Amino acid sequence: MVRKHAVLMASCVRLAVGALGVALGSAAAASDAFPSKPIVLVVPFAAGGPTDVVARALGQAMSKDLGQSVVVENRLGAGGTVAAAFVARAQPDGYTILIHHNGMATAPALYKKLSYDPLKDFDYIGQVADVPMTMLGKKDLPPNNAAELVKYVKDNKDKVTLANAGLGAVSQLCGLLFEEAVGVKMTAIPYQGTGPAMTALLGGQVDLLCDQTTSTLPQIAAHRVKMYGVTTPARIKALPNSPTLDEQGVKGFSMKVWHGVYAPKGTPPAVTARLTKALQQGLKDPVVAKRLDELGAEIVPVEKQTPAGLQTWLKAESGKWQPLLKTMKVEAP
Repeated sequence: MVRKHAVLMASCVRLAVGALGVALGSAAAASDAFPSKPIVLVVPFAAGGPTDVVARALGQAMSKDLGQSVVVENRLGAGGTVAAAFVARAQPDGYTILIHHNGMATAPALYKKLSYDPLKDFDYIGQVADVPMTMLGKKDLPPNNAAELVKYVKDNKDKVTLANAGLGAVSQLCGLLFEEAVGVKMTAIPYQGTGPAMTALLGGQVDLLCDQTTSTLPQIAAHRVKMYGVTTPARIKALPNSPTLDEQGVKGFSMKVWHGVYAPKGTPPAVTARLTKALQQGLKDPVVAKRLDELGAEIVPVEKQTPAGLQTWLKAESGKWQPLLKTMKVEAP
């Protein structure tokens, strides 16, 4: 009886090991075959917007390395959370991925009922590029430099209007950071996207807008706005003669837009590794480098173009922004 039981147990073990081997073999085969069809790169913002422009340049370059099309799909709504939630629920096979900016770090503080956890519900592929921001004023705003702007804002306080592209937009975050730096609360005017906010500034309906160089460089070059400073600690290649806010007296002011690429949690490691390789190869593409350079964007160092690089950065940014937003009581209605 004992012998029969032992034989039965041994048979069960062999079957289990065999089944596991088949499963692992199938998973390995699937990973080896990846990708066998087009990949969807989900963008949380409108076509033609700053993140969309970066996504399309990157997707085209990644497709060359992957041997499959990378199709950009725009899913708008709720400061990027609609797109992030969609990807978090997607099949974890590498065929649906997300590109997102600082909003991945700020969403938990802005939305009480967030349906996903940015730190737990995604696998990481890597960072892409950093985009500096610029503080702009309407053409006839009296101040001529950042020092004069700070004085003007303090003298006029809530009479000064500050446009942004909506809740959670980087333009809103930059405005909040500027308010904290100068110690004055201005009147925020939210718009449905970067385009309408810029149109309002150009039309003189609002006084100020802080936004990405991907959107602001053409207006600066055409002298349609007043340029008060770059938001990064050092001057940028795209605007070498434009001083930073920090060097003009707004000490410690530092704000940039960063982009990362994510996959749903549970994506096979071999698949995420393949996507990371395609990301890194794509960022070496001279066409991509030239396009991002034209937009004032700066490709991140290769050590950040990795899952570990993105994960470390997201944790750090979450720790920076979430306490600030909660202190300032900024959240969705």
